[in-house]
Amino acid sequence: MKRELDSLITQMHSAGINYTDAVRQFKRRYILEVLAQHKGNQCKAATELGMHRNTLSRTLTELDLDTTQIRLGMRRPVVSERPRLTSNIASIR
Repeated sequence: MKRELDSLITQMHSAGINYTDAVRQFKRRYILEVLAQHKGNQCKAATELGMHRNTLSRTLTELDLDTTQIRLGMRRPVVSERPRLTSNIASIR
């Protein structure tokens, strides 16, 4: 993991990415990963990240992150969008 991180840092530095942008991108990816693991639950993600939920919420706003897609992607579709299973008992007999 250390080699991969060193390589990534070297690539970012060579590409001219400044420190502020690098830290911002790291925060975005890391927080999104933790949120995805907790299916968008900010309370659980904040606990794992070692911060208060309000701090996480503020950080999400600062990073322009919208967790709606994470939460929607993890939910079951509404009944009208679920495939219906029809049983044709008459055709089986």
